[in-house]
Amino acid sequence: MTRAAEWSALARGLCAVMGCVRLILLAAAAQAVLFVTGTSAHEVRPAYLSVEEGAPNDFTVLFKTPMQGDARLALSALFSGKIEAMTPIVSRPTGDAMVQTWHMRTIEPLAGQNVLIEGLQNTMTDTLVHVVFANGNSWTARLTPSAPSAVIPASQSSWAVFVTYVQHGIEHIAFGFDHLLFVAGLMLIVRDWRKLVKAITAFTAAHSITLTCATLGWLTLPSRPVEAMISISIVMIAAEVVRMELGHLSLAIARPWIVAFAFGLLHGFGFAGALVELGLPHSDVPMALLAFNVGVELGQLAFIAVLLSAVYAVGRLIAIPRQSIVTSAYAIGIVATFWSIQRLDAAFPQF
Repeated sequence: MTRAAEWSALARGLCAVMGCVRLILLAAAAQAVLFVTGTSAHEVRPAYLSVEEGAPNDFTVLFKTPMQGDARLALSALFSGKIEAMTPIVSRPTGDAMVQTWHMRTIEPLAGQNVLIEGLQNTMTDTLVHVVFANGNSWTARLTPSAPSAVIPASQSSWAVFVTYVQHGIEHIAFGFDHLLFVAGLMLIVRDWRKLVKAITAFTAAHSITLTCATLGWLTLPSRPVEAMISISIVMIAAEVVRMELGHLSLAIARPWIVAFAFGLLHGFGFAGALVELGLPHSDVPMALLAFNVGVELGQLAFIAVLLSAVYAVGRLIAIPRQSIVTSAYAIGIVATFWSIQRLDAAFPQF
């Protein structure tokens, strides 16, 4: 079998796997229509608790929690030691989250106390907790529904911060169905492994650039129009798959790495929106940024590896019809079109 035939068979196998994924995505889309939970394809949005010591035993607290419509996720931050509230809690909505801020004074040292996110055990989300002491020491931890509390140590290593943000990067891409669907569509277009490596590398380089620039505040775009454009980019990729199967030629087909780079810049703003929403530790911004990006790439590579492994396994069991490529492209386009309409409506409600 020639290389071209091998990659053609690989693409058909990918379509068979995408058939299962398609059912899941369509079910998710139907659920979104029924329950109208939001405009993002990401189902898990973490909460963020920041506690920063300005003067000895005097802390500024910021607690960001996801919102579902006009309702805030029922979470609250509790400390095991004696705490005195210095100001009332001030709440303000910011897009899809509620930000609460207040000042508190600790009667007992904060280091050694247990912090609990009450209500987290009843959710499907996580909470990132970041504590900064006046002496420069800091602590970052990821609390989960199964482990909603932790003891605050006096300090933490940079490696622990790195691991925490790598986990969040992996989690974000794992639930970022729109980003994964774009990668799957790109794999349907690129039938040569060298071109695939080049396209994925271009996509990675591009979204790393905009992720860094947007997170550091050098270049920002409104999140809702960005999310809408990401969905539209998936529709365009799906259309290119159909065009290629019909024998047409375009830039995406002839030079897929150029299109992957261009759309990667756009997707990077989407990644940055998630990271900004999550929050960055002030003392470890470069470390956290690098770690989150590493987590995203690990998750993306794992997704590609799983798809290719599944394709290989399916290809050894059954003969996959050629028309399944077009069928899968239409399925990807339908799901992405649904997301596009939903997100455009949220981004431009006045129209």
